Amino acid sequence: MDSRTRVSLALAHEEPDRVPIDFWASPELTAQLLMRYGFSTQEELLRHFNVDFRYIDGPVYIGPALVEHADGTKEDHFGVPRRRVVYGEGNTQGSYSEVAASPLGGAESVEDIERYPHWPKPEWFDYEPVREQARQARAEGKVVVFMGDRLNRCAQLKPAMYIRGMEQILMDLCMNEGIAHALFGRIADFYAEYMRRTLEAAEGNIDLMFTGDDFGTQGNTFMPDDTWRKFLRAGFRRFIDIGHAFGCKVAHHTCGSITSLIPEFIECGLDILNPIQPDVRGMDYAKIKAEFGRDICFHGGMSIQKTLPYGTPADVRNEVKDRVEKLAGDGGLILCTAHNIQTDTPLENVESLFQAYAEFGPYR
Repeated sequence: MDSRTRVSLALAHEEPDRVPIDFWASPELTAQLLMRYGFSTQEELLRHFNVDFRYIDGPVYIGPALVEHADGTKEDHFGVPRRRVVYGEGNTQGSYSEVAASPLGGAESVEDIERYPHWPKPEWFDYEPVREQARQARAEGKVVVFMGDRLNRCAQLKPAMYIRGMEQILMDLCMNEGIAHALFGRIADFYAEYMRRTLEAAEGNIDLMFTGDDFGTQGNTFMPDDTWRKFLRAGFRRFIDIGHAFGCKVAHHTCGSITSLIPEFIECGLDILNPIQPDVRGMDYAKIKAEFGRDICFHGGMSIQKTLPYGTPADVRNEVKDRVEKLAGDGGLILCTAHNIQTDTPLENVESLFQAYAEFGPYR
């Protein structure tokens, strides 16, 4: 059975030959694996692990030159200055881009939001490369996905946190509703058109559109469910409707304890929920499968916070077994980690992960 058929059956809540497999890892961890196996390309690694999905890079930024400041911070296309942070050492060293300041943190009115000079425009991106990216990925016979990175992934709350500041945007939800609506509206307008142009350029060769916006913490949602409905539901539904209009399935990534929002996601038409994060409050896999497993598919579930970095290979194997037993029945599951596997993860645990996928993934 090929990957596209396998995933199609799983998303239809039917049992294919095995549970589909996805692979998420930091670039540094991927480089370690390439070296370990003697591979020269990531494609070789994905084939070795029998991964069913292929992610394309997406549109290329061609807008105004991004400002770099004397202190080394560099503005992103939202005008948010970011600094590169390096962590770890030796083979486990990695890096990420950290927000250095929130340029709209001091805004006091809707007019201040509207006057902000750095709102990005969809025409700042070249969508033509998507055509060939998607065509080549489809030629591999795998499921073609566009997700983007943290800056070009369709979202609302996270970009607002970057621009306005995490504490301030959460305060706005209670005290400055006009500002919150203005922020989310500008962000959603940009990403909706960005998404539409991306899918149009792909000419039907993108199978899965991944949006991403963290709505939860380890212990709860960032806001009450009715507040989510008031401020974020319309944009969330808008992204899904655009994906469906182009014949795509739509997945959404949200970390945290968000089980109370799953009915909302289903009502909005979401096809796949990622990552059903372990190690957070209320993530009872048997319960969410029983309550929601006929209406939505699940992607993820493997702990990158505890089991993979700190467990044994046997712990990893047992976690995969548990997830398959609780979530794979009647299809509707895609095996993957809850986020990118990090550089401090023992490679033996990564190998155990994929060996366990092969052992427990087949439907009997």
